[in-house]
Amino acid sequence: MSLPTSYQNELNALNREIAKAQPDDVLQFCANFFLRRLEAQRQEFLLQQTTSKAGGKNNKMAGSAFPGTMSFGSNNVFGDSTKRNPHAIAEEDENDPMGSPTNATFTSPRSGDAAQSSGSPFTNASPFGSAFGSAVDTNGNVPDEGAAGPPSFFPGSGGAGAAVGGAGRRTSVSAESLQPNTGDENWRPPNHFKTPEQLSRLQSAVASNFLFSSLDDDSFQTVLSALVEKPIPAANIRVIVQGDAGDYFYVVEKGEFDIYINPSGSVQSGADGLGNKVATIGPGGAFGELALMYNAPRAATVVSKEGKCTLWALDRITFRRILMDSAFQRRRMYEGFLEEVPLLSSLKGYERAKIADALESVKFPAGSKIINEGDPGDAFYLLESGEAEAFKAGVEKPVKAYSRGDYFGELALLDDKPRAASVIAKTSVKVARLDREGFKRLLGPVESIMRREDYDVDPLSQSKTAT
Repeated sequence: MSLPTSYQNELNALNREIAKAQPDDVLQFCANFFLRRLEAQRQEFLLQQTTSKAGGKNNKMAGSAFPGTMSFGSNNVFGDSTKRNPHAIAEEDENDPMGSPTNATFTSPRSGDAAQSSGSPFTNASPFGSAFGSAVDTNGNVPDEGAAGPPSFFPGSGGAGAAVGGAGRRTSVSAESLQPNTGDENWRPPNHFKTPEQLSRLQSAVASNFLFSSLDDDSFQTVLSALVEKPIPAANIRVIVQGDAGDYFYVVEKGEFDIYINPSGSVQSGADGLGNKVATIGPGGAFGELALMYNAPRAATVVSKEGKCTLWALDRITFRRILMDSAFQRRRMYEGFLEEVPLLSSLKGYERAKIADALESVKFPAGSKIINEGDPGDAFYLLESGEAEAFKAGVEKPVKAYSRGDYFGELALLDDKPRAASVIAKTSVKVARLDREGFKRLLGPVESIMRREDYDVDPLSQSKTAT
């Protein structure tokens, strides 16, 4: 089967540009190339629309949206450019207390309808009743609406009980922002009341979750306020369904949940319709973030493994505005910080950006040990704030002082040797941590600079020591 001519033309154009530019980062270059091509094609298309309207011609393309976009009845695929930010999130039903999936009291107007195919392993009645958009009769049967599997019992997981596509309902159309912090400047995060006991349980549940580790104190408290408790009283309840639209991110406080992936990309009918079990998530774990981050269908089905489980749910809008915006701002902050580090000054901008994405922020109180002499090296550290000191066994005084922009822990990674000294926080410090794999992969261009340091001199008379 021959490839389309348009496809071959695009590849030929890309090959010419690569041959001309000889980029170091081929993937980034290709991404930028196709983004520019797409932008130019859209502009050409919109220009054709404008010309067609002015000339009164019946252009078949003029009344349709450009592939990959949807409009609200305007021929302009982005609507009125003078009134609408093309990158803004446009949620038609955001303030609808009945239909908005980001509302904590979300209910479906079709709460009496659901679908469940024969042979499904889940025949229990919905423990949530109509509050979550699904119901079954006293015999555990549900009306057949042609769905591929049993209903999803959670808002935002789609399925037969989802509000989207219901009779007489408007459907929301979203244009997700490439920059998380764009959109309605009047947006305010939801604030759901929690008792001190709930708040304590929630803090314990999210303490070890990597998505929350980089948040500052204010953003962390905002996320805690926005999370909603979702009890799961029975086993075999689907929280999210593969292939459905995603509107919630979940953190596990109590219980376990099995993850299934069907190679077909969605749940199928029959006893094995869920696909293969690939993992089990327990307390402190989380799921559902990928669909919200990339505006993609759910990549897996998550089912409660036992009864009396507890989840905390965060809606899509808050997830993107806080967690993703925090990651975006964190990357920009790290890029600025890395520019100040003399060791990395020779790196190109995109190389520092890759390092910024791989860094993990870790805080240490005063007096705590960051690395321990004799331990195997597993990470490289950049000091963001505070002060630290290096000590060697048998030496009372510190052999090295560290301040903002200094680094340590590199020698053990360069030569695969144990730590040559201990580093202790003199004040409360914040470090950017890069693990061994990231160090080897991303800091290759400056490895020779690190090796030029004279580590064999007397550390008491020099300003540098090996760690």
